[in-house]
Amino acid sequence: MGRKISFRKAEFERDVDMIHTWMMEDHVHPFWNLNMPLNKFREHLRKALNDDHHTLYIGCLDDVPMSYWEAYWVKGDVLEKMYNAVPHDQGVHLLIGDKEFLGKGYSLPLLREMVRFQFQDDRTEKVMAEPDIRNEKMIHVFTKCGFKRIGPIELPDKTGLLMKCERGEFEKRWTP
Repeated sequence: MGRKISFRKAEFERDVDMIHTWMMEDHVHPFWNLNMPLNKFREHLRKALNDDHHTLYIGCLDDVPMSYWEAYWVKGDVLEKMYNAVPHDQGVHLLIGDKEFLGKGYSLPLLREMVRFQFQDDRTEKVMAEPDIRNEKMIHVFTKCGFKRIGPIELPDKTGLLMKCERGEFEKRWTP
């Protein structure tokens, strides 16, 4: 890809306006449903940042912020009841925020690096995802990364496609 991928933890004051702008984008809001006034979004983000169940990240290319990530523990999440979860399963949510970075093939390398990061916890044997069932582009990216389709699930805010990426499959696919 020829670009440096990095992730940093999201910070409220530094990132709230940028993330809010991304949530308002036409390619984001149909799937995230967070296109709300800034004052309401500020409350949402503050609550999310204070939830120790997950960690929010800003994904960067060559140190330029361009994506938003949520890495979370499935235990304690609504997803836990959707399949036979085990204690150290992790989940991932993502969006490419800045339109300048869309359609350039960045999603797969970014997702691969985030999943590799999640598998650094030796207890994690699978990473789960549940993209909106209408989001065919992201489903394709998850599949290319090594996620397998399990099936549709009804979540409070969407119908998702439950997908899993097992450590062994990921390592076989992406270890040089």
